[in-house]
Amino acid sequence: MIVETGHYALVLAFALALVQGVLPLWGSRKGDVALMAIAPSAAIMQFVLIAIAFGALTWAYLSSDFSLLNVVQNSHSQKPLIYKLSGVWGNHEGSMLLWVLILSFFGALVALGGRRTPQELLATTLSVQAWISAAFLLFILLTSNPFARVMLPPVEGNDLNPILQDPGLAIHPPLLYLGYVGFSMTFSFAAAALINGRIDAQWARYVRPWTLIAWIFLTLGIAMGSYWAYYTLGWGGFWFWDPVENASLMPWLAGTALLHSATVMEKRDALKVWTIFLAILAFSLSLLGTFLVRSGVLTSVHAFATDPRRGVFILAILVVFIGGSFVLFALRGPMLKAGGIFAPVSREGALVLNNLLLTTSCATVFTGTLYPLALEALTGEKISVGAPFFNFTFVPLFIPIFLAMPLGQVLAWKRGDFLGSAQRLTVAFIIAICAGLLLAATRGEPVVSAVFAGLAVFVIIGSFVEIWTRISSGGLAPGIVLSRAKGLPFSAWGTALAHAGVGVTLFGLAATGWGVERILAMRIGDQVSIGPYALTLDAVAPRKGPNYDETVARMTIRSGGVEIGQIEPSRKFYRARQMTTTDAGLRTYSLGQIYVVVTEQEASGAIDVRMYWKPYVAMIWLGALIMALGGGISLADRRLRIGVARRARTRPIAQPAE
Repeated sequence: MIVETGHYALVLAFALALVQGVLPLWGSRKGDVALMAIAPSAAIMQFVLIAIAFGALTWAYLSSDFSLLNVVQNSHSQKPLIYKLSGVWGNHEGSMLLWVLILSFFGALVALGGRRTPQELLATTLSVQAWISAAFLLFILLTSNPFARVMLPPVEGNDLNPILQDPGLAIHPPLLYLGYVGFSMTFSFAAAALINGRIDAQWARYVRPWTLIAWIFLTLGIAMGSYWAYYTLGWGGFWFWDPVENASLMPWLAGTALLHSATVMEKRDALKVWTIFLAILAFSLSLLGTFLVRSGVLTSVHAFATDPRRGVFILAILVVFIGGSFVLFALRGPMLKAGGIFAPVSREGALVLNNLLLTTSCATVFTGTLYPLALEALTGEKISVGAPFFNFTFVPLFIPIFLAMPLGQVLAWKRGDFLGSAQRLTVAFIIAICAGLLLAATRGEPVVSAVFAGLAVFVIIGSFVEIWTRISSGGLAPGIVLSRAKGLPFSAWGTALAHAGVGVTLFGLAATGWGVERILAMRIGDQVSIGPYALTLDAVAPRKGPNYDETVARMTIRSGGVEIGQIEPSRKFYRARQMTTTDAGLRTYSLGQIYVVVTEQEASGAIDVRMYWKPYVAMIWLGALIMALGGGISLADRRLRIGVARRARTRPIAQPAE
């Protein structure tokens, strides 16, 4: 009964999405207030219905209801509870249901928080959002029904893919989808603005918080996915330039450009065309990522679906929404006024340069990702575009971004002084050079790692120069400096932190060149040096898990002859799936990590071991957390939290006595 209720709720949600897509849009065209008022209530109710459907599927997983085909294919009664829960979205059907749940959740949030949004804009935005929801609900109901029954339910399920049985899976997809789907909100606002023909600084103030929310979650989702692949797949890397990885990077690049463009539009009423274009592009690339994962055109550990018929349906959705939005943009774009005027050397100019570099980088990743697929589709020829292509094209485009970030922050709005601004970064530049030289002298080869590490230091320190200038000009007393620091808007602190996070990640990436790798066979009692540490193999023992058998290698870590910890790399054999996976052993010391992977033990007692020492590698993901924290602090700024600036309260003027 619970399953049927969930299925029925999904059908009702589709019908309600059609109502929400048609009536409020018609009302906004005709100026009918009653029809426009339908949109918020319909958006909230649609979320409730989809939440009921998602809850029903979750209950089926938690109760091991093997009458559902989806549960049979992706669950097992002995699977740990956390993986029963994450298994709900660890498959194609469930993940699409999560996709539309988050889509409706954003629509409900806009409906609940839209009191200050003009009714015409709110109604049109929610109508566009409803059409997106209706398209994907129809896709689920026709091709990916998560509530399909089995005629003769089996006693036991097939279990979830062992690679996906990891805590990271419980975190990574929801975060990624919050980022992907979050850009649907900015897309809907952009489409609504084009339909209504009104785009101004106030519109940018409505859009910017949603852009920031999507960017924060996409940043966290990409970082979590990178770390999950790093410790789960056992190959020691954190980014493979896999097409599905690139599919998440492209909307992040477009979203970063959109965030900066919306800032200029809000403050200077400029870059209107850029902002609308990037709002459409960011969500279009999110849809492209959905197509790549679920169309069957890719074979990847990230890909859920291999049915080309589903790919055709999603391709049709892509054509309708991406094609339609760009046609609307082409028709309405020439009508947009230029807005505020600014000099090339200004903060606006720096942000335009930033946008150009980010979109060019995005185009590079787009080309490298889709060219092999297009070539194979047209000619049947298969080629591989891997890390060398992206390293030689993508990386050089980002170097100017790193250099321009601190400079752009210290330039004045409208018209800036290039030399004067550069002088304010002198201290940061000198410290960066000294840090690079020190690292080159102490770490040695490769020198390029020291160069990029020095650049990272420049970005980190340079991110706070503008704040320091604002709070400490004129040699003020510490108390006044602290008071000024407290008085700065949250957005200023958030921007500085987010930019510093980019520098922290860059430092971690640069440090990968100083890593040490060793591959060897070890016997019990053997000791091996790796970087500044020594590892001793103490034992190789079996261990039984709930739905797997595990072989664990226990090792002791010593530094200077003193024991400082233990590490336990292992191999797991999943009984239901008859698959073996590798669990890397990880220990973090001083932001670096010892990383150990083992294979099966040989008859002679030896075991093959691959171990790494990766100095500062944790900074890669620490930087992403700092970026997200900066975004969160910016989001807490009152101007973004309430959407529009409040009018200052004025006291009534006392009337003179007669």
